[in-house]
Amino acid sequence: MTTRLDWVGLVRHGQSTGNVAREVAEAAGHEVIDIAERDADVPLTALGERQARAVGEWLAADPPDLVVASTYRRALDTARLALAVAAERGVTVAGGLRVDERVRDRELGVLDLLTSHGVAERWPDELRRKQRLGKFYYRPPGGESWADVVLRVRSLLAELGAEHSAPARRVVFVAHEMTVFALRYVLESVSEQDLLATAVRTDVPHGSVTAWQRDGSGAFHLTLEQATGHLTALPG
Repeated sequence: MTTRLDWVGLVRHGQSTGNVAREVAEAAGHEVIDIAERDADVPLTALGERQARAVGEWLAADPPDLVVASTYRRALDTARLALAVAAERGVTVAGGLRVDERVRDRELGVLDLLTSHGVAERWPDELRRKQRLGKFYYRPPGGESWADVVLRVRSLLAELGAEHSAPARRVVFVAHEMTVFALRYVLESVSEQDLLATAVRTDVPHGSVTAWQRDGSGAFHLTLEQATGHLTALPG
């Protein structure tokens, strides 16, 4: 891809109350995840806040030119806490914080709040349609496919790379697990099959950092793969 960007980083947001509720519901075999808020408003847990502050220490050590956060509360709060810690260390990000809905999490439509068991019980026809179309192109009613997320991420990258006034060479996104795979698809030009195979074997921990560096030919290469070294000292 043609871009002015030299380095792209992705921080997955800290642990949220929604993540905890999903784990509980899946483990118990429930059909519905007990979350009162809409997905965009789910807050961080206390652990998630500590993870965000640890990300701030990482940012302070090697600050980017710009931080771009998802509009979803769990990601935006992660970015704000991280930048506050960096500021406490006397480090500011030149381009500051930009909030952009194009790196929000994937919308699930009618499958929102359902566990895997819940989808199988309540929407068996949709499960069969997903199996036929494949995860990349399957779009639940009222929701998005992986391809939809890729399209919006691709447009944001192109916009950031084409800006002429003080272009950002190093950008950190604070977003979601899905954003990691969307970036891999766009930056590494992997195939649908390779992307899905990677997703199956890849764990994206909360607060982890994934990064890509552009080489002399213009191609991006993965240089950090869900790095968690900055989180190792966290309690709990």
